[in-house]
Amino acid sequence: MTISEDVAALLDNGSAAIPAAIAQVTVMAKAYTRGNGFEGGEPNDEIAAVITTAAARLAANGAQLPTDETTGPFTKSIRGSFTGWTLAEQAVLNRYRKRAM
Repeated sequence: MTISEDVAALLDNGSAAIPAAIAQVTVMAKAYTRGNGFEGGEPNDEIAAVITTAAARLAANGAQLPTDETTGPFTKSIRGSFTGWTLAEQAVLNRYRKRAM
């Protein structure tokens, strides 16, 4: 599966925001690791997993604002969003980050 398919599976929809979310998160991951873990512009499996989970959060709430959607008697509230790397994501990214000595 591609990262796009993985994100769509996590979100259980085919959101049009998925490609943009993947592109943005990939650039942030590449900057964070200073290019380590990327070969030919493609992330290795570990960084791809980080991109998948972070992009799913971003695509699920691209506006990054709390929202409520109401249809008849049903209401859907979205409060979470991408606010940075989770602890697990950061642990993976830190394995590839160059640090000053």
